[in-house]
Amino acid sequence: MTLQELKPQIKAIISRDNLSVDERLMHICETLETNIAYYNWVGFYFKNGDKDELKLGPYFGEPTDHIIIPFGKGICGQVAVSNQNFVVPDVAAQDNYIACSITVKAEIVIPIFVNGQNMGQIDIDSNTPDPFTEADERFLEFVCKEVSKLIS
Repeated sequence: MTLQELKPQIKAIISRDNLSVDERLMHICETLETNIAYYNWVGFYFKNGDKDELKLGPYFGEPTDHIIIPFGKGICGQVAVSNQNFVVPDVAAQDNYIACSITVKAEIVIPIFVNGQNMGQIDIDSNTPDPFTEADERFLEFVCKEVSKLIS
């Protein structure tokens, strides 16, 4: 399934008012991980109250020990500070990378904004070297815009 073909599915999941926000986020994670071959772990991190840290939200993939990530630490923590997309074609080349699994080769993190504030992010790990394109960035920006409607 192409990224464009997934957009209506994301919108449909967002609009399922009979599900909790976390259930909808989990469905989004599962949909992305199962339909895009090089998305091997998909999860959301959100600002943890007033603390300068992120807290793991719904995710789909292998369990992770990284429940709390301080701002500035790892790729996710850097996005919490920079408010910018971060595409890592080769995690081994990153000094400030927090390894989740030895199988992870690349990562992409896109911030989620609510009223101009960075409230969280979608984090995707790939076991494929350098798989992410500009199309992935644009698609995940779309996903984050849709998610922002849920958490605003």
